[in-house]
Amino acid sequence: MSTECIRVGIVGAGGNTRLRHIPGLRAQRGVEIVAVANRTPESGRRAAEVLGIPRACRDWQELVAIPDLDAVMIGTWPNLHCDVTCAALAAGKHVLVEARMARNVEEAARMLAASQARPDLVAQIVPSPLGLECGATVARLLSDGFLGDVREFVVLGVTDSMWDESQPAHWRQDSTISGRNMLALGILHETVLRWLPQPERVFADTALFSQRSTAPDAAAQHVDIPDVVHALTQLPGGARGVYHLSGVALFGPPLQVHLYGSRGTIKVEFGESERVWIGQAGETKLHVLEIPAAERGGWRVEAEFIGAIRGAEPIRFTDFATGVRYMEFKEAVMRSAERGVVVALASP
Repeated sequence: MSTECIRVGIVGAGGNTRLRHIPGLRAQRGVEIVAVANRTPESGRRAAEVLGIPRACRDWQELVAIPDLDAVMIGTWPNLHCDVTCAALAAGKHVLVEARMARNVEEAARMLAASQARPDLVAQIVPSPLGLECGATVARLLSDGFLGDVREFVVLGVTDSMWDESQPAHWRQDSTISGRNMLALGILHETVLRWLPQPERVFADTALFSQRSTAPDAAAQHVDIPDVVHALTQLPGGARGVYHLSGVALFGPPLQVHLYGSRGTIKVEFGESERVWIGQAGETKLHVLEIPAAERGGWRVEAEFIGAIRGAEPIRFTDFATGVRYMEFKEAVMRSAERGVVVALASP
């Protein structure tokens, strides 16, 4: 399929799909978006008209069954990711699925198995955008031994996204839709996995402070997902990690990851642009590292998806096996908090 037109269908034309994926796909040579399916037939018709997509399907099943469709981009809430992914792969379609791979590990494992049953097809998860700009530089520093032995790391995701209780509940606060996902734990841990191994054990505590009404459009039926998460982790080799996430903290720090070693420190701050602070023994303070132009990355998810379909490049951000790993971590955190015990994670 190196030169043929790639025909793509969209399941779930929500905000991120309209902002990133549809423009990103249309920017690729020889790609056509030919069909869309939304929550209802009417919303699908509206999306097709507004977005200039030729065909509005009654539901996702009709879209997946289109014979000459090559790929499906799934932009729905997590409660549909598993069913649509597995059906699309079984129908011979390449799949790009929105982040929050699934609601739980069981669904994620089913998706991985479905992709492994069709190794001829591309299966990609929309990656965490955190670290795409500076990730290669941080990975090089670690590979070059800048830190020495890793001793500790700290992951901060402290925001006020759920602080205002006058606002309706969000679907991310409803476990029937979002499953075992909590706050930005998944995207932050996915980013950490690019630099450090999967923890081998975790001990966690959570809290739910938010009291909210049901959203008018029934997008969230009830609030039952924690809005504060604290987790202690241990890596193979003994390094310790701390995760602090909150959606109810006013004026918290920006999202960031700190890496502490026997020789030095690396601090990464995420935002509109990413900053890497570094320092080693003998220096008096941290300083900002200029990210070399040759290492500076960015958002190219749709280009990578189409490139992989054409056989021009592999999927780096993010394959299904990586998605299962971050789902396993998130579920371990929630199990630990629910039971008040240390939870072991399987060895990679």
